[in-house]
Amino acid sequence: MLARNAESLYWIGRYVERADDTARILDVSVHQLLEDATVDPDATSRQLLGVLGIAPPEDLSLDAWSLTELVAYSPDQIGSITASLTSARENTRGAREVVSTEMWECLNATWNAISERQRYARRVGPHAFFSFIEERAAMFAGLADSTMSRDDGWRFLVLGRSVERVDMVVRLLLSRVGDKLSSPGWVTVLRSAGAQDTYLRTYRGAIDAGRVVQFLLLDRLFPRSVFHALRQAEACLEQLDQRPSVRIGAKAEALRLLGRARSDLEFLRPADLLEDLPSRLGALQDMIHEVGEAVSLQYFHSAPWVAWNNAEVVS
Repeated sequence: MLARNAESLYWIGRYVERADDTARILDVSVHQLLEDATVDPDATSRQLLGVLGIAPPEDLSLDAWSLTELVAYSPDQIGSITASLTSARENTRGAREVVSTEMWECLNATWNAISERQRYARRVGPHAFFSFIEERAAMFAGLADSTMSRDDGWRFLVLGRSVERVDMVVRLLLSRVGDKLSSPGWVTVLRSAGAQDTYLRTYRGAIDAGRVVQFLLLDRLFPRSVFHALRQAEACLEQLDQRPSVRIGAKAEALRLLGRARSDLEFLRPADLLEDLPSRLGALQDMIHEVGEAVSLQYFHSAPWVAWNNAEVVS
């Protein structure tokens, strides 16, 4: 496969996942800002921007509406929903020979509808826009699953999606490491990750910070858990790297980084999970950045593009 096509598919996976996850997070957060009068809109909005790696404006007091304008609608803000979908569409247009017609039409139709959906959401509320993005991202994922051969192109797409998913879940957990074990913020994390219903069925309705962290980091069956996404990314890299087996060590740097992170989580005792959690999450976030660089240098023959701003996460 051409390096430019591989790179496009990798970033399509990342950008669509980023738009989907950002919509999920904003849907929960904006609803909280609009419904809970005890929440400080400016402080909560700035904390969310820290989670997303977006530098907050210094001369503007934020609320649910300005937060939505910045993170959802702004085409110029790196990491916003609109900017992510625009980048996904451009990458898809440049890789038409390896992307199915259905996938292209889905992204193109989504992008063309963004302006109208934004105008509608400004009248009736932002939930309509977030729901639209989540539905279209799910449609795109379904079309990719049903129309792409399980070849290298598919593996690069899934690799990008998995890497982005790990990054987003880690950012969500970092935003709550300072909360009390009984804080309702842990429910917000589950909802933002699309994990609330599955978690409640798994743990019979008991909300506990330790179990929430354990579920989102270690669960082997939930597709949005960090462990599951790491294992999926690792499998993609193993299939992409078909060189003869080496006698010592991993065959590639990205595979080594993912394997080490997955192994650390796999053999971690659940009882020790909350010990030094911020450092553990920070190490995972650094690992994802290093994996992105390693994948770029190994497969795309170019310096990696910076996926997120290096804004500090506020806890």
